[in-house]
Amino acid sequence: MNADPLEIQKFSELAHRWWDPTSEFKPLHEINPLRLEWINARAALAGKKVIDIGCGGGILTESMARKGADATGIDLSDKALKVADLHSLESGVQVRYELIAAEDMAAREAGQYDVVTCMEMLEHVPDPGAIVKAAATLVKPGGHVFFSTINRNPKAYLYAVVGAEYLLRMLPKGTHDYGKFITPSELAQFVRAAGLQVDGLKGMTYNPLTKIYSLNQDTSVNYMVACSRPL
Repeated sequence: MNADPLEIQKFSELAHRWWDPTSEFKPLHEINPLRLEWINARAALAGKKVIDIGCGGGILTESMARKGADATGIDLSDKALKVADLHSLESGVQVRYELIAAEDMAAREAGQYDVVTCMEMLEHVPDPGAIVKAAATLVKPGGHVFFSTINRNPKAYLYAVVGAEYLLRMLPKGTHDYGKFITPSELAQFVRAAGLQVDGLKGMTYNPLTKIYSLNQDTSVNYMVACSRPL
């Protein structure tokens, strides 16, 4: 299985705090509106069949359903999925969640989705290229695929590991492994090898003084990639 048991355990132990906007998941709550609107502007989510790979507690998945998408979230953390399911029941937003690997879902439901998202996950798995390939298999011809991850360079180490985990304490220590960070060129290679084309690249930065995230052209730390599957 293309998963690190320690990574799954790490996020499972925090699962009960997933929807607490003041918890360790505060950054996810704060960046979610930005990434949601970027995705929606490119893929027009209303009425689309969407799958969110590595959905965790369902922050992005549920927000896409609120936009009118027929949303499915998959993950390998049973605890996180139970939290996602519970929140969906409480909010009244209908989402389908399933404990299944992306590769297994791709084998079962190839070409069934208009939109595939995989956000903040590629840097946590042993073989990110296999996840990209699974995403490419799941999407319909003409459909959209979105990834987000962290660049690998000294600045990214300083900001995403030293700054976020040790100085600002925005994330638990050990959240990220610098060796698993992925450069945009590496991700683009995975994308092309999977038969997708890159349509757009967007950076996301955090200002520690204003405590505000913003989208821009700075991809030196956090970045998102929009892809599509040719017809």
